[in-house]
Amino acid sequence: MPSKNGWKPYKKKKKPQEQEEIKLTPERKVGKVIQWFPGHMAKAKREILEDLKSVDIAIELCDARIPVSSRNPQIKTLLNGKPSILLMNKSSLADPVASEKWKNRFEREGQSVIFTDALTGKGVNEIVPTIREVLAEKLARFEEKGMQGRLPRAMIIGVTNAGKSTLVNKLYGAKKVKAEDRPGVTRQNQWITVKDSIDLLDTPGILWPKFDDEETGLVLAYTGAIRDEILDKEEIAIQLCDKLRSMYPELLCARYKITEDISDLMPYELFELIGRKRGFLIAGGEIDYARCAAMLLDEFRDGTIGRITLEHPQ
Repeated sequence: MPSKNGWKPYKKKKKPQEQEEIKLTPERKVGKVIQWFPGHMAKAKREILEDLKSVDIAIELCDARIPVSSRNPQIKTLLNGKPSILLMNKSSLADPVASEKWKNRFEREGQSVIFTDALTGKGVNEIVPTIREVLAEKLARFEEKGMQGRLPRAMIIGVTNAGKSTLVNKLYGAKKVKAEDRPGVTRQNQWITVKDSIDLLDTPGILWPKFDDEETGLVLAYTGAIRDEILDKEEIAIQLCDKLRSMYPELLCARYKITEDISDLMPYELFELIGRKRGFLIAGGEIDYARCAAMLLDEFRDGTIGRITLEHPQ
């Protein structure tokens, strides 16, 4: 039986002559079929556009591991000149050398950027002072008008599963909004006053209807920004193996105790090697593809493989 996206399954590898049929080839790219824009995102986009009228500044939250693909290209249009700051979240999972290069790049472009981690609290204390710095003139005008008690109003906006709700809870100091490590949990806007310092509007994560290129869909899938239930996780995991082999081979080999030369392996062969190293075998000595794929994606997403950034500045 073909897989749900039309590819022949990797796990049915019975005869040597069939192996050519199950290898990943340049013509068969997972990203071509990855699109996820459910109805609630279209609604959220309309509400964000309306609510932007009532806020002073936007906080754009992205994933530090994919600084390009985790920036929704529609947000710039939605903001229409509204002041904003950029947060690169999950920075404790990202390659620190790459993060420093990205920081320098954004600052050269005049973009206020903070590298944060909503779980550990890294960089969170910089957010409110940065907002006040960006809005200094506006806040001064408020005081001139006798509006000393008027708090800055900020909207937090970004792609799915970038950590928006977790960041809101960290700023608030307690669990104020529902947060889970999967996309699409936040479905409606919610106002929160953060320690008498800012009024913050949490919004649902939004992607865009059609990704510009197949690589965007892939890296969003790797990091968990696209709901796993619509993906073929085994095929995604095989592509991730290939990506890590090309960008961070030392980390990949160290984590899975690979001593063999992997430079000439097909992606599915590398995936199977990892499965064997971890002992993920089923009857007949075949690889348990589902278990291996789930493990590989989980260990990439939680940083077990190492601190990895999949997009580097040119």
